[in-house]
Amino acid sequence: MKKILLGFIRFYQNYISAMKGGATCKYFPTCSQYAVEAIEKYGALKGGLLAAWRILRCNPFSKGGYDPVP
Repeated sequence: MKKILLGFIRFYQNYISAMKGGATCKYFPTCSQYAVEAIEKYGALKGGLLAAWRILRCNPFSKGGYDPVP
């Protein structure tokens, strides 16, 4: 499951995100890189939940900034 999730994220990073052009993320690392790091560190379930929580926090009212994987 871990490899499948990482494969989807890598596909998104290489093809879909690249087509968006100059759009930047307000967080560092980006949400997709955060998801990769979380899944690699904690596994598919907990890492996936951390990534989902990060994506939910990414909205116009958030400050952004440096937010590493715990």
